[in-house]
Amino acid sequence: MSQVPAPPEGLRTTADPVPGATRLVLIRHGQGEVNVSGMIGGVRGCSGLTDVGRAQVGALTERLTGSGELAQATALFASVLPRAIETAEIIAPALGMAPSDVVQDCGLCELHPGEADTLIWEEYADRYVVPDWDVDPSLPLSPGGESWNEFVDRAADALEAVANRHPGGLVVIATHAGFIESTILSHLVGSPRGSTHKRLRLRTHHASLTEWEFSEAGWRLLRYNDAYAGALGA
Repeated sequence: MSQVPAPPEGLRTTADPVPGATRLVLIRHGQGEVNVSGMIGGVRGCSGLTDVGRAQVGALTERLTGSGELAQATALFASVLPRAIETAEIIAPALGMAPSDVVQDCGLCELHPGEADTLIWEEYADRYVVPDWDVDPSLPLSPGGESWNEFVDRAADALEAVANRHPGGLVVIATHAGFIESTILSHLVGSPRGSTHKRLRLRTHHASLTEWEFSEAGWRLLRYNDAYAGALGA
């Protein structure tokens, strides 16, 4: 059978894989204790995953083990927050790695909360003037914390730094919903660094996969919110 002629490159709406491109798979952590307690979970407030969260990541691990879709991973990263570290350690065997192979990087964290870390949201609202980031995303969450604009710029830089450290590799990163949204704002929407970043309010599920391809052609989103474990409470 003869091959069906394809549209010229300048007219095509899909693209072939780029040889030698770097793939980066972002995995949102499973349900964390902070997600059910209402605590602001920075480095002091985060206490890891709930039993539901471990089950979510466990289900994803079973999928990855069976499919082998990330078996060629060359590096495994996590933010320094316990819920992300625990997620990475659970999925490590599905990548042919050990928990000790997880590389922690603070640049991959959720928005840094500053003084508000460990507060319950009601306590936070009583103590601080709550910023409205849809009106002014340049305001910090609390003293010593990041603004939405700063967070988006930091996330974009952190993902690009990881990509540049692993050219041509398949990198898996256990991270957070806000981090994933920030990379989509920067690398898909094209919100430039140093600008006012409009929030997307995406519904990124726990234990879901978001995948980027990075090459000389730039950033290409290959999938978003691939949530195999959604039925477990994502």
